[in-house]
Amino acid sequence: MPPVPSAPVSLDLTNECLWRGAHAFPLRPKTFAVLRFLAEHPGQLVSKAALLDTVWPETVVGDGVLMVCIRELRRVLEDDPKSPKFIETVHRRGYRLIGNITVTHQPRHAVPTGLSPQSITHGGTPAAVQMGQAVGRETELGQLHAWLHQALSGRRQIVFVTGEAGLGKTTLVEAFLEDPRGSTALWMGRGQCIEHYGAGEPYLPVLEAFGRLCQTPGGDDLVALLARRAPTWLVQMPWLLSTAELETVQRRVLGATRERMIREMAEAIEELTASQPLILVFEDLHWSDYSTLDLIATLARRQESARLLLLGTYRPADAAMDDHPLHRVQQELHMHTLCAELPLTFLTETAIASYLAVRLPGAQFPSELVRVVHQRSEGNPLFMVNMVTYWITQGWLVEGTEGWTLGAELAVLQASMPVSLRQILETRLDRLRPEEQRVLEVGSAVGIEFSAATVAAGLEDDVMQIDEQCAALVRRSQLLRPCGEQIWPDGTVAGAYGFAHALYQEVLYSRLTAARRVYLHRQIGMRLEAAYGTQTGNIATELARHFEQGRDVQRAVAYIQQAASTMLRRYANQEAIDALTKGLSLLSTLPETPERSQRELTLRLALGPALMAAKGYGAPEVERTYAQALTLCQQMGETPQLFPVLVGLQRFYVLRAELQTAQALCERLLTIAQQTHDVATPPDGARETGYLTGLSGRVCFRARAFGACPGPL
Repeated sequence: MPPVPSAPVSLDLTNECLWRGAHAFPLRPKTFAVLRFLAEHPGQLVSKAALLDTVWPETVVGDGVLMVCIRELRRVLEDDPKSPKFIETVHRRGYRLIGNITVTHQPRHAVPTGLSPQSITHGGTPAAVQMGQAVGRETELGQLHAWLHQALSGRRQIVFVTGEAGLGKTTLVEAFLEDPRGSTALWMGRGQCIEHYGAGEPYLPVLEAFGRLCQTPGGDDLVALLARRAPTWLVQMPWLLSTAELETVQRRVLGATRERMIREMAEAIEELTASQPLILVFEDLHWSDYSTLDLIATLARRQESARLLLLGTYRPADAAMDDHPLHRVQQELHMHTLCAELPLTFLTETAIASYLAVRLPGAQFPSELVRVVHQRSEGNPLFMVNMVTYWITQGWLVEGTEGWTLGAELAVLQASMPVSLRQILETRLDRLRPEEQRVLEVGSAVGIEFSAATVAAGLEDDVMQIDEQCAALVRRSQLLRPCGEQIWPDGTVAGAYGFAHALYQEVLYSRLTAARRVYLHRQIGMRLEAAYGTQTGNIATELARHFEQGRDVQRAVAYIQQAASTMLRRYANQEAIDALTKGLSLLSTLPETPERSQRELTLRLALGPALMAAKGYGAPEVERTYAQALTLCQQMGETPQLFPVLVGLQRFYVLRAELQTAQALCERLLTIAQQTHDVATPPDGARETGYLTGLSGRVCFRARAFGACPGPL
């Protein structure tokens, strides 16, 4: 049994572990360093800045890294942040050690070693050891450090860490980032691609990584660098600038293009890494947007020196199943030796034996147990860990005073074990209280990460109560992990949480009935809509997904249009095309009404320029889009949108040298402008009518030259 909370606590500086009574708990190096610094200043307020400067010297990391260490310490200390006995949080300022922890240089006795440093969970077992993902990855860690060494010399490295769900891609990366082996002067940026709406958010992981870096100590220098070298990126993060600064940057990016945006980031990274190396981690690229992949490919192809290591994780099967462009990008870069791949394989019996020895110390098991675990889990670490957890909860593995023993015949374990990871997870979920299951199910409808306030909206319950239930689930189970807090524009503040693995979210979401899903998505969407008010454009893609799943097509299409506008501002034309096409598809499910026709016309007018930019002015899709828009205009009668529709068609026919048709469109545009007394200013500064008259004449001249118009030249 684990020691009671009142057991004496000491910090073993020799073994870098924490002792509670007679039990030793290995700590990650950075987590140990945080506790040591707090223990050296007992009862004193230690600021976040002081901890970051001490534990991560000359390294730019966010507060989230520090929060992870504090959470790990609280788990091993069984310390409740709401009523702490050891570590007290001083909101927005720092932490204070209020419990009695003895610091000693005298080791008690040996502690488990030989594993990659990992998070600590309750019960004293390293989280990644419970996940099984840290075992047997020494070779992979060594390879990552070899690539980092090359990056430090100025040879940029693009590395894809690949493997199916549960093989430990994220944990391997975390173990690597935690142990840079002396290379402490590093920038570390991390971004996550999100399922459901990640593919619709251009540059989502890139903006997340740099947005967080800009808000860390030393981030002001990065903001200044972006303002100087990459204003097209800085304008996408307006919260980093004052109103006056934002207006200045907006003026500088007028007329920018997608190519300029990518080039600016590439040059900014090269200047940034000249003074300090950079590690960028983009997770779950199988859910990535096209634009992020374009940037990665550009960074890989550039020949200039850059002390950059870019790590991207993804599941090959998921990328291949959805015909995701990631597979083609990776193949092309690999063919030209511009990237490397680090595939994770399944665990061997030797690695599984090491895992069991660490998780179940002093175990007295028959040797056949390792073979059973290997055969049934097929070496999948996530499956293996949940399988062992299942056996423990069933009472088939029992901890005694002298270690762990079998509580049932080996044949019982083998015969009674669920045949799939999904069944194991279902069994774990069924052991939770009904109210806890409902919290997790609503959270799964939000996504891999969620706010307690969003779950409260889905359950129509009190935010504080839901927040407390989520915090309790973090402490009592390995299903959730804390992710800080979320603050909405309406002032709502609540804890943010994430599922420990995407598979947990998938299993929970699959438990929801169709009617329940519709209801939850609609409730969540309406709550977020109210919370963000006039700032809904910031989460338009997320709102579009919720209202689409909630069968509120009108709202879904409206937010798809908002999201497409953001995509076009980021020059992400392919993403905008996909979003607008989806919006048109949703509209087709509604009855034909004037309102539907007007919305469809608006979407097609946004789709036309995106198609021109992505496929060329003469692409057949351009003609079809504008022709369908023209039909809508004719059905609706006089409409202001007729003019831009005719302009789009005229450009198409000019490029295709169908000059007689283009001439007729020019004359029609000229008539409309004269009738409406349009005074819009064309590119050359003339009045619209004069501009169109000249354009009509030039098109007619070219048409006659090619024999498309009668009459002398």
